[in-house]
Amino acid sequence: MATPLKNTNRLSLAMERTGQWVFSQEIPTDVIVEVGEANFNLHKFMLVAKSNYIRKLILDTKESDVSRINLSDIPGGPEMFEKAAKFCYGVNFEITVHNVAALRCAAEYLQMTDKYCDNNLASRTEDFLAQVALTSLSGALVVLKSCENLLPLAHDLNIIQRCVDIAGAKACVEANFPSRSPPNWWTEELTILDVAFFERIVVAMKARGAKALTMASAIITYTERSLRDLVRDHSGNNTRLMEPEDSDMRMHQRELLESIVNLLPAEKAAFPINFLCCLLRTAIFLRAASSCKNELEKRISAILEHVTVDDLLVLSFTYDGERLFDLESVRGIISGFMEKEKSVAVFKGGDFGDVCTTAMQRVAKTVDAYLGEIATFGDLSISKFNGIAILVPKGARKADDDLYRAVDIYLKAHPHLDEIEREKVCSVMDPLKLSHEARVHASQNKRLPVQIVLHALYFDQLKIRSGAADDTNNNMPEAMATRNQLQADVSLVKENEVLRTELLKMKMYIADIQKTTSTQGTSKGSLKKTTFFSSVSKTLGKFNPFKHGSKDTSNIVDDAALDLTKPRRRRFSIS
Repeated sequence: MATPLKNTNRLSLAMERTGQWVFSQEIPTDVIVEVGEANFNLHKFMLVAKSNYIRKLILDTKESDVSRINLSDIPGGPEMFEKAAKFCYGVNFEITVHNVAALRCAAEYLQMTDKYCDNNLASRTEDFLAQVALTSLSGALVVLKSCENLLPLAHDLNIIQRCVDIAGAKACVEANFPSRSPPNWWTEELTILDVAFFERIVVAMKARGAKALTMASAIITYTERSLRDLVRDHSGNNTRLMEPEDSDMRMHQRELLESIVNLLPAEKAAFPINFLCCLLRTAIFLRAASSCKNELEKRISAILEHVTVDDLLVLSFTYDGERLFDLESVRGIISGFMEKEKSVAVFKGGDFGDVCTTAMQRVAKTVDAYLGEIATFGDLSISKFNGIAILVPKGARKADDDLYRAVDIYLKAHPHLDEIEREKVCSVMDPLKLSHEARVHASQNKRLPVQIVLHALYFDQLKIRSGAADDTNNNMPEAMATRNQLQADVSLVKENEVLRTELLKMKMYIADIQKTTSTQGTSKGSLKKTTFFSSVSKTLGKFNPFKHGSKDTSNIVDDAALDLTKPRRRRFSIS
């Protein structure tokens, strides 16, 4: 409601000022010019002396006496017509960089050119453009900004192109030879423009040979200013983030973001990866077009070795930091990087499975740390967790300690998983690639499945027997050689545990019979039982999985009392 009132007051003041210089004439007015809601009482002979358009309106009308003219579609509205009328009356007024484009368009509309009258309004505005407005970057940008509401006439008069050419040239000069501090002040000046005009400036700079980093600096500043709430504000406390997805504001932001992404120069390393991650999160939040998101994912994949955990977390969480996105973009970025590395390996004639470049090792370490950060969220499913972990080739990890840490955090944050689900989570890591400290922790970790614990313990026994060093990487050939035997022994160990339990039950049953029956009546039967029990013991001894080692379990049913108490397990957490 405040804007119409302000415009009405402005029109009233304009009419009042017009009346002051019009009614000072002794000759009464004979025509009313309507411009929107404003009416101007003027003299025909003063108007037709400068404006060929008004002259033709009066001459071409069929009415004998024209007393009212409607010029509501004049560029600039009542304010510009008032200045044009003052020019016709010879009244002084100020031409500025803010109104010169509108005055030039109004002069063209009213046909106030030198063809009709020497030194007319059109030539006066052209002189101001050439001598004042377009001599500086700031002036050219202000004139270009004022042309946003003067289309298409401003385009037809070549005002826009002139502003773009001069602004692009002066921006390139400022980028190479700054004239004031801070050196990137010119990027702030460009932020006043509409994205369509900003795009034309960037294209003009590129045509003049501007470097990719120079254009990137302008695009970053423009993006952070025009999408401040989404790209710059990471707190999530801004209330405008609660706007509906189909609101005009969200639609405008979506179109603006897609236009900015189309402006990005082809050089992949021109932009900081944090900025690209912020753009991608904004695209996910605004539900931008797939082409927009795919382009950002490709750019991040190209420089993924420089990504940090915080950068990946930017892509993963909503602005309030409470919920996870679908993580498909993160998977797409990692997959794109691995495909690039695979292509390089094939081109060099190598095997991608054996490739372990420095970049891949850095990415693998970052991905494992990233999994540890998102593992605490309850809505992260096993499939999503495993889906990201398996994107990194096993050869890219020298040790699986970081991945084991992420797995342990996930199991701790999801305590209700059953044995099969815990085995699925642990399937992404290799227990034989854990360091000695990690294997010791794993052997005492009650959250891990039994099979993983057995793997860790078995490998430690192999190392102790062979006297090998603690370095896991040096023992990989031996570990791989015993993997098949380990898989077979795991099932045998489980079977041995079952038989050991049955054996204990049998011994307790015999003891109970001895207490409840008489000594004479049961002595013979008891002897037979004892004989049978001894034969069973000898049979079970053959299932010892450690028969090639130093530990002997053949006397498991010795007459000594069987100690059933399990060793106390201390619970550690490296998370």
